[in-house]
Amino acid sequence: MKIISEWFQRFFSDPQAVILTVVLALGTSIVLFMGQDLAPVLASMVIAYLLEGVVLQLQHRVHLPRTLAVLVVFVLFLAFVLFLLLGLLPLTSRQLTQLVQQLPSMIVRGQQLLLSLPAMYPEFITEAQVLEVINAIRAEIATWGQGVLSWSLAAGMGIITITIYLVLVPLLVFFFLKDKRLILDWVHGFLPHDHTLAQQVWREVDQQMGNYVRGKFLEVVVVWVATYLAFIFMDLQFSMLLALMVGLSVIVPYIGAVVVTVPVALVAFFQWGWGPEFLWLLGVYLIVQGLDGNILVPLLFSEVVDLHPIAIIVAVLVFGGLWGFWGVFFAIPLATVVQSILKAWPRPVPVMTV
Repeated sequence: MKIISEWFQRFFSDPQAVILTVVLALGTSIVLFMGQDLAPVLASMVIAYLLEGVVLQLQHRVHLPRTLAVLVVFVLFLAFVLFLLLGLLPLTSRQLTQLVQQLPSMIVRGQQLLLSLPAMYPEFITEAQVLEVINAIRAEIATWGQGVLSWSLAAGMGIITITIYLVLVPLLVFFFLKDKRLILDWVHGFLPHDHTLAQQVWREVDQQMGNYVRGKFLEVVVVWVATYLAFIFMDLQFSMLLALMVGLSVIVPYIGAVVVTVPVALVAFFQWGWGPEFLWLLGVYLIVQGLDGNILVPLLFSEVVDLHPIAIIVAVLVFGGLWGFWGVFFAIPLATVVQSILKAWPRPVPVMTV
């Protein structure tokens, strides 16, 4: 107990540290225990936070009044949502349906290819091993099919929820943007007058998180569009669906690029076989990935705090396990929050003894 008491006195003797701890505990508790109920509010806060950067740019560079800048950004946001709902969603849904319809023929061709391997490489592969792999693949496909069926039934039951989101979220986004100062003043009213440490952490987190999230959104769009144009030029099937998957894959560093390569390569293989078109497509795909990693990422994230790859992977696993997709999307910003807190946390100055 003495060790724990000394540790507590060492790290929580500063009132600023106690205030920061209480703020973090309250915020985390709200997200963990009320996150599902407050999901529309939290989603609206995230979207408004993303759009705030555009509003500030219009205010500072174009010299628009705050209200007019909010209206312009909100109209553009609604147009983007309509594009997703009326343009992108039907196209990707149609291509996903076509891909599912072609899966049986792809599976048959894959089985034929696997069964031909023992005759081609008898010293490495036996027919029993191939049959074992095929049975395992069939079992996984059956499990995947049951999951898709369950998801489709759940999606059908969630139409009302989706409708509520489509109405509530834009409305909340507008008021979060319009009444930002009023809301922040209300929140500050509940904080102690002296919360310097919390303000210091928030300023650093705000800069890092804002740069990262807006940069990541732009990266998704650029990679998605570039990949789609490349796939369309090469006449690859399911171009929009695959390009969207490639764009979203950049959300998960390292892991996403590896995972999404598999469906791209499989679709190209079943469309062209081991031909020159297949090799050209993989070459173009790798060029896009290389340009993203070596040019686009350094350009967009030059002001973001560098994190070690181990820290990034751990953050993706931890926050993704807690909050699913949004945890994965915000894994690096949340890791940056942790890093900022650790850097700003007051530490006692060691006493020099003679």
